This record gives sequence, C-alpha cells and structure tokens, in this order.
Amino acid sequence: MRLTILGGGGFRVPLVHRALLGDPTITELVLYDTDRTRLGVIAKVLAAQAQAETGAARKGPHVRIEPHLDDALRGADFVFSAIRVGGTRGRVQDEQLPLAEGLLGQETVGAGGVLYGLRTLPVAMTIAERVRALAPAAWLINFTNPAGMVTEAMARVLGPRVIGICDSPVGLVRRAARAAGADPDAPGFSYDYVGLNHLGWLRRLTADGRDLLPGLLADPAALGTFEEGRLFGPEWLRALGSLPNEYLHYYYFRREALAAVRTAEATRGEFLHRQQSDFFAAADRADRAGGGPTPFDLWERTRREREETYMAENRAATGGWQRDPHDLDGGGYDKVALALMRAVARDERTVLILNVPGGGAVSLLDPDAVVEVPCEVGAFGARPLPVAAPDEHQAGLMLALKSVERAAIEAAATGSRAAALRALVHHPLVDSAAAASRVLTAAGW
Repeated sequence: MRLTILGGGGFRVPLVHRALLGDPTITELVLYDTDRTRLGVIAKVLAAQAQAETGAARKGPHVRIEPHLDDALRGADFVFSAIRVGGTRGRVQDEQLPLAEGLLGQETVGAGGVLYGLRTLPVAMTIAERVRALAPAAWLINFTNPAGMVTEAMARVLGPRVIGICDSPVGLVRRAARAAGADPDAPGFSYDYVGLNHLGWLRRLTADGRDLLPGLLADPAALGTFEEGRLFGPEWLRALGSLPNEYLHYYYFRREALAAVRTAEATRGEFLHRQQSDFFAAADRADRAGGGPTPFDLWERTRREREETYMAENRAATGGWQRDPHDLDGGGYDKVALALMRAVARDERTVLILNVPGGGAVSLLDPDAVVEVPCEVGAFGARPLPVAAPDEHQAGLMLALKSVERAAIEAAATGSRAAALRALVHHPLVDSAAAASRVLTAAGW
C-alpha cells in the first residue's frame, strides 16, 4: 500500500518512517513538500535510518520524492497531512503578536493557535479537495495543527475518510497506567477520555474491572512519577477529579505559563526556528561535503534536544524538572498513525483516541462536531465509542473552544474579519476584544 506524506520535508517525518520499518503494511512512501532542500535532507535521513535500523534499506518501504502535489496524491491509499503553512517563521509571528498584547502565544492554544489556524485552514481545504478529486478512496490522516480545527474543516469535504491524530492523549493514558501499576497493553485494561484536541480529560483508568484513577489521584508520590502529575500538582488533580491533557496547563495555570513564556530567553517557536534552520543547513552541507556527522547523526542529535525541551516553559512554571528518559523517544504520534493504518488496511480491530466527528457520542455537541474520544478502528474507519457525558466544567470549555474552531473555519473560508475576531475573543485565554482586534490587524486581517 502507498502512503503519501504531505509535509514530507518536516523534521519529524523520520519518526513515521521508523515506525514503518519492518512492518509490511506500507510498501511505498511518497514524500511531498514545497521546500525542496528540506525534502532532500529528510530523504537522506530516511535512507540512513533504514540502513541503521534494518541492516538493509530494502527492508523498509520504497521511498519516492514527488515534486507535484497532484502526482503525490494519485494512487495513494493513505495520505498523512503534516504541513506547516508559513514554516517555523510563521509560528514565531503567531507567538509574538499575542505576547505583545499580554496574551498567550502558543502554537495551538489561545490567540497563537487561532492565528495559526486562520493561516492553515485555506491550504488544508485545498488539499482535501485535491484528495477528493484524485484519491477518493484514500484515508487522510491529519496531524496538521491545530489538529481538531483542521480535521473538522477537512471533514466537511472528505467526510469520515479524514481522521485526526495526536500523541498527547495516548501518552497520558500510558503514563498514568504505569504510575497506577497497570499494564496499558494487558487484556482487561480500559479508560474513559473525552474532549477536543489539546483539551481533554482522562476520567477513568480500569484494570480487571477496578477503576485505578481515584487511588492514583490520592497518591502524591505516584503522581510525582509522571509528567502530568508533576505539571498540575496533587492538590489541583485531587480537586479536579481527573487527569487533564498537558495542554490544559495553559488554562489552569494561565498566569504562571504566560509569565514563564514572557521571561524565557526565546519562545518555543524561536527556539525551533533557529534549531531547525541550523539543522537543515548543516545536514545539507554534510551531505554534499562528506565526512563528519551524517544528516542522520545530526537529525538524531537535534531530535533529542527538541524532545528534552518540549514544554520547557510549563515545567519551569511548576518548579522546573527534567523529562523522563522514556518520554524522549519522539512523542508517539507515529505509532498511533501506524496502528491506525494497520487497523484500516487489515481490519485489525483496535481502540485509539482520535479526532473524528462525534456522531452523537458527546451529546452536548452536534454529530458533525469533531471531538477527541476513544474510537474503534477497522476497515470501516474510526467509530467513536460511547463515553460518559462531560461534567459542567468540561462541557463549558468544550463548547467555548468549539465556537472558536467554527468561527475560525468560517473566517478562513469567507475572509470575514468579524468571524476571525469572534474566534479570538471567544477563546477563554483572550481577555480583551480590543487586544484581539489589534492582534488581527497586526496579522494582516
């Protein structure tokens, strides 16, 4: 089967390729990107990785670079969308413009996330239309951020054949299970999770019919063994009664998170822009010059640094602590993508937390609203499983963020400044319509 990656020159593409090595599901990997230099470097990294991981490049999928979008899409069985419209330089702007107004600037959360969505949605919609025209039988796996917003927009074109993925929920479940003394891969293990992308809560953790979450929330020592437990702290987690997705730190500790971002030497976007610019330039030179570190060596070193500094400002806001070694392997979205493709291609039924139209699984939202919930996955695609109704607090945040997403989709589709302003002002992390208006003007709206 053929997998096409849009954004094939992206820094994390080797993680997807690594997951594919030794698995027969995908036999051909097509890479498309608008940046030819980055695409060439990543192709070299993949070739070296295949050699290092399997001992022979032929054991991985055949890799092909395709310079034209339409040709990349034709014949695809799966399309993986991981584009970054505007590049890392655009992310820097998304962060800096809100920060200048005292608002949080973050890639997917707050005013920064809205700006990123407004810039990304028109391109995502064009991609969806080309997939519908050229590869109507393909499944589109969306990792393009803001993932929930982009997935909902694409679903208006592709229906259930677009599925959004994220590594945060699966990471939370697995870390919490280990802290509670359970094996997340064991028979009889289950969980309850509900929300939107980067706005969800783990509310039950069951092993052999017993809910382990209350005991975990009451055990400060156990909470201190994993990232979310340290990030939110035992007092708040006991009061909340659930384990929130790590991105909710921006909501529950807004003052501390904003102060940490504003006092940091560089924003996350500035750090990644500098880091990736340096990596691609060095890897391009190394490939042409020969000798010394290879592009793969440089990528692995840069990837490690990227993972070590993930959410560094949030960790600084809660006392400062280092990430656990087992959390530095690259997140896990690549493994989610492979599990999804295997389940669909082979009808190997599994359960994954995905971003899909809820179809009534979350009753407070209409059936077309994309939610992030456990889904049964098979040849039919992804089918949301029943979940307990959100409590009032969860429902309030979910409704507010869904109004943000839909206003942004409207603005991107119509060019309406009024809709864009609603998207910003409706966000719980934006406290001034006047400041939101100035941010929009500075962003060219």
